[in-house]
Amino acid sequence: MTYIERIRSAGVVGCGGAGFPAHVKAASKVEYVIANGAECEPLLHKDLELMIKEPEAVVGGLIQWLVSTGSKKAIIGVKRKHEESFSGLKKAVENTNIEVQWLGDYYPTGDEYVLVYETTKRLIPPQGIPLDVGIVVNNVETLRNAYLASEGIPVTQKYISVVGAVNKPSTFLVPIGISFAEVIAAAGGATVSDFAVFISGIMMGTLTTDMSLPITKTCAGLVVLPMDHRLVKRKSLPETSMHRIGKSACDQCSYCTEFCPRYLLGYDVQPHKVMRSLGFTVTGEAIWNQYASLCCACGLCTLYACPEDLYPKEACDRAKSDLRAKGLKWEGKRDVKVHPLGEGRRTPLKQLIKKLGVDRYDGPAHFEDVKFSPKIVRIPLSQHIGSPASPVIKVGKEVKIGEVIGDIPDGKLGARIHASIDGVVTKIDSEVVIEKK
Repeated sequence: MTYIERIRSAGVVGCGGAGFPAHVKAASKVEYVIANGAECEPLLHKDLELMIKEPEAVVGGLIQWLVSTGSKKAIIGVKRKHEESFSGLKKAVENTNIEVQWLGDYYPTGDEYVLVYETTKRLIPPQGIPLDVGIVVNNVETLRNAYLASEGIPVTQKYISVVGAVNKPSTFLVPIGISFAEVIAAAGGATVSDFAVFISGIMMGTLTTDMSLPITKTCAGLVVLPMDHRLVKRKSLPETSMHRIGKSACDQCSYCTEFCPRYLLGYDVQPHKVMRSLGFTVTGEAIWNQYASLCCACGLCTLYACPEDLYPKEACDRAKSDLRAKGLKWEGKRDVKVHPLGEGRRTPLKQLIKKLGVDRYDGPAHFEDVKFSPKIVRIPLSQHIGSPASPVIKVGKEVKIGEVIGDIPDGKLGARIHASIDGVVTKIDSEVVIEKK
């Protein structure tokens, strides 16, 4: 079995975003392979803890990708503020063709466009991907999983941070499919009785109050916040209310644009113009919505830049959805030139954390070697970009950890799914439920 086949067989997907199947990227031919260890979401530390605990696996996976992609060079992008914690990582890259690139502590250093520019000075073309400039980017956990895949070990566990309003903020390695409630309990439980959870981060994550939901391959962590916290209230507001407020209150100050990370790199993203679409006719929407097409949905405009606490990011989300629904293609300028004030307008992570009102929760979340033994797991068949996996087992079947329970549909983009505990399959629909005997 080839290396790429092993990655495919193990069900490795991107752990830092939407979950792109890793075997497709591993088959690319590029000049650079970049390991993304920037981890810029406030409060989350799972990549940091992973690189401290398993540096050899991260570097081993990166070396394998050098060979797989025919790359000339590999780079690990990490924040300089953690340099003292990376003695193991620095030792692991000795005598290799891997460079550690030290990054600043600002948001969003982990955005692919930002990371590619900071490490190579190359600018990805508008609406493009790193491959367009001869680069493949992978989260450090993805590389760790690819390394394990080369040893025949499938993806059945996930590194996550559990932080915020919990008694013991921690990072764990948990079985995929374990409930939010169980991992929050492992972090000492919530410090308040009434709380909500941001899945995978405050800035780009989703909000839920359903603690029965399962941890998936793409979950970076859980940020627990009290229900009366400002961020929970803002995120809970109906979309129609967000747009109504923006329509009536936006004074076109353009701060949302001036602080936009993509705009500062030279891309034609102008959220303040998108806000105009909230009050225009259909014809006007078609014009102003175009300025949302290159938005990366980092949330900085909504949660940091806007002095009136409006929702330009959500307006951009709506604009992109409207453009897709109407079949309208982006027609903006393709020449990209970094803004002359870009470096000076970066948003320091400490300042962002303070503005978000979560500075009281800003602290370490060290790895805790907890042996989880859930009685039940719920494993979604869709944890990746592409088609959901097709179940290959039936209700009543006994399965072992690592056994394939969902396979890639013929001719489709997707990823395999494996059992994360020993047990019996008790239900199959959009997810596979496994219970211990």
